[in-house]
Amino acid sequence: MLSASRPLWMPGVIGGLIGAVVIVGFHAYSPSELAATQGKMAIPLSVRVLYGGITEEVLVRWGLMTLLVWVGWRIFQQASEKPHSSVVWMAICLSALLFGVSHVPATAAILGTVPAMTFAYVVIVNAIFGVVAGCLYWRYGLEAAIIAHILAHLLAYLVRG
Repeated sequence: MLSASRPLWMPGVIGGLIGAVVIVGFHAYSPSELAATQGKMAIPLSVRVLYGGITEEVLVRWGLMTLLVWVGWRIFQQASEKPHSSVVWMAICLSALLFGVSHVPATAAILGTVPAMTFAYVVIVNAIFGVVAGCLYWRYGLEAAIIAHILAHLLAYLVRG
């Protein structure tokens, strides 16, 4: 089993490093209204790892992204044996955007109201990692995306708590 998962680890680790940079950068450059709340509503590491690392990847990549690829394939490429990369890229980008939007309610819970610039910031920064995870899922499988997401949270926690 370990030898079968070996090809997933390096892409997962690289994705995790990219994700950690995104998370640390998110906090370092966040809009002032978000920066003022940092540390007040900290999400426990166990939740970040288990919900973020596993549940979000299963829901968004395996569930939503796979559905979007299948729908795009069936609508635009009925005669094709498998989906074209353009359909997959569309699914990666759309699922990443929806992944970013899914983080807005937590921001609203912290701030009460979410100004337009903060909304855009939260969506775009989370969508960046969504594209990374989507690419990992496409090329290496769900496990690589899960590894990257878990490592992103663990490494970001080591850097900034």
